[in-house]
Amino acid sequence: MTPTSRHADVPDRPALEGLERKWSRVWNETGVYAFDRTKTREQVYSIDTPPPTVSGALHVGHVFSYTHTDAIARYQRMRGKEVFYPMGWDDNGLPTERRVQNHFGVRCDPALPYDPDFEPPAQPGKTQLPVSRRNFIELCERLTGEDEKAFEDVWRTLGLSVDWSHTYQTIDAAARAASQRAFLRNLARGEAYLAEAPTLWDVTFRTAVAQAELEDRERPGALHHLAFIRADGGRLVIATTRPELLPACVAVVAHPDDERYRELIGTTVRTPVFGVEVPVLAHHLADPDKGTGTAMVCTFGDTTDVTWWRELDLPVRAVLGWDGRFRAEPPAGLDTDAALAAYAQLAGATPHTARERIVALLRESGELIGEPEPVTHAVKFYEKGDKPLEIVTTRQWYLRNGGRDAGLRDELVARGRELRWHPEHMRVRYENWVEGLNGDWLISRQRFFGVPVPVWYPLDDEGQPRHDTPLVPDEAALPVDPSTDVPPGYDEEQRGVAGGFGGDPDVMDTWATSSLTPQIAGGWGRDEDLFARVFPMDLRPQAHEIIRTWLFSTVVRAHSEWGVLPWRHAAISGWILDPDRKKMSKSKGNVVTPAALLEQHGSDAVRYWAASARPATDTAFDVAQMRIGRRLAVKVLNVSKFVLAMGEADETAPVTAPLDRALLAELAEVVDAATAALDEYDYAKALDRTERFFWYFCDDYVELVKARAYGDLSPSGAASARATLRTALSAFQRLLAPFLPFATEEAWSWWHDASVHRAPWPTADELRAAAGEADRELLAVASEAIAGIRKAKSAERLSMRADVRLVRVTGPQTVLDRFAEVAQDIRAAGRISEVAKAVAEGDLLVEVEL
Repeated sequence: MTPTSRHADVPDRPALEGLERKWSRVWNETGVYAFDRTKTREQVYSIDTPPPTVSGALHVGHVFSYTHTDAIARYQRMRGKEVFYPMGWDDNGLPTERRVQNHFGVRCDPALPYDPDFEPPAQPGKTQLPVSRRNFIELCERLTGEDEKAFEDVWRTLGLSVDWSHTYQTIDAAARAASQRAFLRNLARGEAYLAEAPTLWDVTFRTAVAQAELEDRERPGALHHLAFIRADGGRLVIATTRPELLPACVAVVAHPDDERYRELIGTTVRTPVFGVEVPVLAHHLADPDKGTGTAMVCTFGDTTDVTWWRELDLPVRAVLGWDGRFRAEPPAGLDTDAALAAYAQLAGATPHTARERIVALLRESGELIGEPEPVTHAVKFYEKGDKPLEIVTTRQWYLRNGGRDAGLRDELVARGRELRWHPEHMRVRYENWVEGLNGDWLISRQRFFGVPVPVWYPLDDEGQPRHDTPLVPDEAALPVDPSTDVPPGYDEEQRGVAGGFGGDPDVMDTWATSSLTPQIAGGWGRDEDLFARVFPMDLRPQAHEIIRTWLFSTVVRAHSEWGVLPWRHAAISGWILDPDRKKMSKSKGNVVTPAALLEQHGSDAVRYWAASARPATDTAFDVAQMRIGRRLAVKVLNVSKFVLAMGEADETAPVTAPLDRALLAELAEVVDAATAALDEYDYAKALDRTERFFWYFCDDYVELVKARAYGDLSPSGAASARATLRTALSAFQRLLAPFLPFATEEAWSWWHDASVHRAPWPTADELRAAAGEADRELLAVASEAIAGIRKAKSAERLSMRADVRLVRVTGPQTVLDRFAEVAQDIRAAGRISEVAKAVAEGDLLVEVEL
């Protein structure tokens, strides 16, 4: 009944200390988690492991969610699957750039030449040193390499059963090639396109931002009431929080059903200060209950302005540049000397300064009605940014994602319904996101450390790029960098000259690469044999807040290239909350780093806390729960020592004692429940069910059968008890192995040659076969009886080894009959001299005379 058992080799004093180092080394040396690539796709269970962002230290939230994945990986391996469990490092993008800037005290200036001998300053100064793009990228690679080693050390200490021979970076050559290959195929099919349009823009990083990267933050502002001049000389009052955008105003809108303004629809009004004539138009997005019911349309103040501009076919009067300041040149339409003079006061100013100056001009002209009213309103930010986003007109690359194509949107919603969600209700977040998209996926970024957009543009006779005829590389040449590589048919001397070529200066959004993690990890385009064995993958584990980004974008890429889902299951984790119930995050400064935590409590204890959290549920950081986990891990060692220290046992001996049979029959139910829970990716339910019965086994059953197991009663009773103890111990060690890998491996090694993590998962059938005809209710009767005896001894402050003169047991006849079947074990465990029984109504009652 016990896989490949041998003579037990039990240490005198088992302890948790040092197990992480010991078993991490053994697992690495023996290749316990190495992926066997000879297995067929049907035999493989593949995991699209989240690549953590390499921008500093891991925090306890990573430990939390990666433990969930590892529990599933270990379970699937024990169920006989060959588990493909790679690890990636997400090291391109803004977080890495930010960390490099701060760590080395440098900033990237693409205009500078490469310095092969450059070394960053030993002590970064207050002013960041400008370096070439290539030098900057080299510093990014240097720092991420150091971070990745530290990350791997933490993961090994935590006990992730990753195959460390399968790792990747989202910026390495394989990832760049896969990302560029996917882009080129999107381009060839018309799914990728270049367009000049209003773009959400982060003025700090000077880069475009996609819809999925936005977050609303409440910020103080002020509502200004401005007087626009009607054609009849009257005033139309409009309320706005952004009066500085008056020179960008191209229209005024009101709701078509708003009776107050119906007669004005189709007329024109003149803007305050600048005197530009703009139309008054009807649009259903104008809110009659907001402000005065009218709104000025500026190009561009927010995303609603973009909608109005597009749907009402309005002109563009752009005033903000890429640096977030007002442009030096006034927009079209400002023709009068007064208007130009007013705009000159705004040129070069930040929006905040421009707002102060325009308010002063409005007061002077008498077109500010009353004083500004303080308000608090939601302002859009880039999720990693510190300043409000602006909207500027730029040329960017987009991927079609259903935001402007109802048919594609419906297909992607249908994909989400094919996916097995754990828990199921998380699918609603996916559908809400897809159905709420208002534009295609903007994938180009004006940054440096990322996967380059793999295109060049021919230059016309005036040296201007012809964006409508991009030049593309052969797939065999990937990866390429258009800033240093040359397109087919050209040479380097033609770079930047009329009739020659120019490289696209942008990199792709980090999600444009991360959306291909199944393809990158699986070897698409470089190892097609491996790819056929692992793709589509079985599992995508991730947090709930990036369903809209990582999960959705990965579905988009697999749908467009293969017409399939990239995986069959999505297991969603929640956030870690601090004691104030706020999400832990580096930006909030409330994170706990895991190294000291793992050292203090032990990896199994921390894993226990993580695995106790229900899927997709936000969970409080709880050291008390880790102490419970440590107690459980210690108990695994101690009860294993007790059972195995009894000496040799015939594990094929028949289980004859009623209590032993009841134990194995109930354990079979536990195996069924834990298996069903893990099949549904509910690791918390599996752990809870196993743990509760494990404690019953340790606290009640072991104590009840101890005397019999030592041979104090009869040889057949001893053989039955010992076989049951070992059979149960084997099952418990395997049931707990996905959660407490170090304690279970240590205890398993005392009586087995191979790893518990390659042992077969216990089955209920083998336990039921050993149990035969069993009455599981015997367990409850025995527990109630022994609990009553313990309570009586505790009340008298006596040792549990104290003798008991008499126990009176009363209850229904069926209960007394069950008591009789286990009375021998109860009398031995309680040290009872005499038992008296009487039939009575109600529950079992135990009276003790000491």
